Amino acid sequence: MTFQELWAFAARNPVYSIAFVGLTAAIIANEAARLLRGYKALAPSQVTALINQENALVVDLRAASDFQAGHIAGSKNVQMAQFDPENKQLAPARALPIVLVCQNGVTVNGAAKRLKKAGFERVHILEGGITAWRQADLPLVKGKA
Repeated sequence: MTFQELWAFAARNPVYSIAFVGLTAAIIANEAARLLRGYKALAPSQVTALINQENALVVDLRAASDFQAGHIAGSKNVQMAQFDPENKQLAPARALPIVLVCQNGVTVNGAAKRLKKAGFERVHILEGGITAWRQADLPLVKGKA
């Protein structure tokens, strides 16, 4: 396809052309925001490696009842309503990698931004949350931590 043919198609189909440009701009903006946010989304297997190799602190932001029903071994439950980067469980862990966990991987974004703003360097989120962890057939522990 030549440039003239592409230009002629765009001229004949302005709605498609505008939609294409808009979607392309949205994808680029989304990827740029993801790269600049300062924390990284990890797959369950990457979280497992980080826990095993670098003693990562896993912070579960779900409600206490959800946490007790099943959580990642060794994780700490800090509910979002009480989440504070200066929390006694978090503040000493500034040098460790921290992995934030919620149910579906959505709630953690605000907490990750707060940790980065407070000076935590190695902040990660579990992409897809506990739901993704379960789908990967990884073990959960029941009861209090």
